[in-house]
Amino acid sequence: MKKTLLRRLISLAGLLFITNIAYSQNQNDTIYQYGDEIQQLFENSEGETNKNYDDEIIELHERFAEPLNINTVTKEQLQQFPFLSDLQIEHILSYFYLHGEMKTIYELQLVEDMDIQTIRYLSAFFKALPVVHNKSFPTLEELYKKGRSEVFSRVDIPFYRSAGYVDKYRGTPYYHSLRYAYRYHDNVFAGFSAEKDMGETFFASPNKKGYDSYSIYFLVKDAGPLKTLAVGDYRLSFGQGLVVSNDFLMGKTAYITTLNRRGNNIYKHSSTDEQHFFRGVAASIALNKNLLLSTFFSYRLLDGTVNEGKLTSIHSSGLHRSQKEIDDRNSFGLLFMGSNINYSADKWQVGTTGIYYHFNHPYAPTQRKYNRYALQGSSFYNIGIDYSYRFKKFSIVGEEAIGKHGVATTNRIRYNLSQDYNIILFHRYYAHNYWAYFAHTLSESSTVQNENGWFLAIDAKPWHKLSCFAAIDLISFPWCRYRVSKPSRAIDGIFRCSYYPRKTDQMDFFYRYKHKERDVSNTKGADIRPTYQHSFRYKYSYLPTPAVRLSTVADYRLFRQQGFSTEKGYQLTGSVAYSLRDKPLQCILQGSYFNVDSYDTKVYIAERSVLYNSYIPSFQGTGIHLSFRFQYKLNTRWLFITHCGHTRYYNQESIGTGADKIDSSFRTDMKIQVKYRI
Repeated sequence: MKKTLLRRLISLAGLLFITNIAYSQNQNDTIYQYGDEIQQLFENSEGETNKNYDDEIIELHERFAEPLNINTVTKEQLQQFPFLSDLQIEHILSYFYLHGEMKTIYELQLVEDMDIQTIRYLSAFFKALPVVHNKSFPTLEELYKKGRSEVFSRVDIPFYRSAGYVDKYRGTPYYHSLRYAYRYHDNVFAGFSAEKDMGETFFASPNKKGYDSYSIYFLVKDAGPLKTLAVGDYRLSFGQGLVVSNDFLMGKTAYITTLNRRGNNIYKHSSTDEQHFFRGVAASIALNKNLLLSTFFSYRLLDGTVNEGKLTSIHSSGLHRSQKEIDDRNSFGLLFMGSNINYSADKWQVGTTGIYYHFNHPYAPTQRKYNRYALQGSSFYNIGIDYSYRFKKFSIVGEEAIGKHGVATTNRIRYNLSQDYNIILFHRYYAHNYWAYFAHTLSESSTVQNENGWFLAIDAKPWHKLSCFAAIDLISFPWCRYRVSKPSRAIDGIFRCSYYPRKTDQMDFFYRYKHKERDVSNTKGADIRPTYQHSFRYKYSYLPTPAVRLSTVADYRLFRQQGFSTEKGYQLTGSVAYSLRDKPLQCILQGSYFNVDSYDTKVYIAERSVLYNSYIPSFQGTGIHLSFRFQYKLNTRWLFITHCGHTRYYNQESIGTGADKIDSSFRTDMKIQVKYRI
């Protein structure tokens, strides 16, 4: 009893301490800060992340809207948060075993290896509530009365007209989407989304039923031995991604904790992304407390070009504006099925995944030298074995996979020197002829193929006000690549650090060096020379008052190919965010100036747009970009958001090329979103 009382008193002292250092930071501040870090990681990735992260943003907001009970959290739920390390997850679960329930979320301060920033993040997604024992799966009455329903509607209005609307695009220049989402705690999810892209028809041929794209999902979790059941559209992630994964990856610029892919999961697909999901049914069943069996089936019609019965190209844009795009819509079918079985113990885990997929037209892409070993044919398979093991401060994770052709392997070892120092060594080998259409993991290109690399990274916090990340990646490519007409090598070096001089200030610095080889333009691969690229970024954020947030970002890039002049690019961005805790109003004003010589030195400018929309455009040329975001919460049910953007170029009289060409040096657009909670 005395020990319990002492622990609670220490916890109360910790609460007062952490509340003080958080400079009155509320949950909205925390989620915005975490969202800013995601955006910054994307900007630093220089386009290596080729998948949008709308589904991840939706998951983030749902967790924020309905926090989990920290006292009933499972290992699988904790693994969904990328800022938690495996060691921190184990220490959190051990704390419950030794000390029982937490009385406040800030009791996490007493958990070994937990730092202040991680506790801040967790406080936005968890709360400490008493444990309800013998809790059963909800009844239909509970699902009806206690479920949470929301409706979202979004309209994008361009105040310009591109060349495609003259005689090519068949629809109107407006974007519109409608989304419904239902949720009962962490047990039942259901919803649908509908989307019409700019230039697509609406309630007119070929979309006489309204929208161009529809998506429906239904997901049940933790219904006795049935751990997950998905019907409709869903996403998958197993092992380290060498066989199948729809996960979003931040690339090599992320922190060490985010480099470890964890869990074997079936997720709902609730965004308007038309590419990265499966359609059918998937289920996970616990055979016992350690053994989990997952099986899945999907059949989808996809876009592509079919000539003489052969599929020559696959389209992933999801756009159906012109007659050509409409003709290529749903032109081939993709059958997909497979299973995963996973055994998980305290400190180790092993699993195997097998999939089979079939195109109803043989895939025969146009042959080039660089894609000689690319996937081709009708029927394919992949089988992988993944594992993880942790011993004290060491953890080892890996996966070995084979396909119809080729093999792939990825293995990484991580060592936690202390709470403030971590090191990871990661080796990957993807054979030049490895065929894996659904693989998605850390790589230099968009496909898991033709790559051999050693990646070393160190994460350090030498001072409570300073955190650093440094990494180097040594890569070789056994076969030709796009714009590289011979086997080649590359070096990728990364350094980033964050400094917190005061509770209201934060400084971030990022540097990246890339050395590669590339064909000289217009030589058809006869002349191949090395390229050198340097990227610098500095960001300063300041909170003069709890209601105002100021930030400044500066980017500078250099690119040079041997024998040619150096190309440069830079941008300067300033933003002001205004938000009152006791008022339902938020405003963000942002302005940028950019001066970019070429595509190789293009810059990325992140800005907060409407909800559940990943929007980080790139720019080249010389000009300015201005944006304004206004958010007003009328009451507990209604939320209104408006985002306006304006870009003006000083060195050109038109924007874009081909059907997207705008005969003007400036463009303005507006996004309007309404959210209603039923």
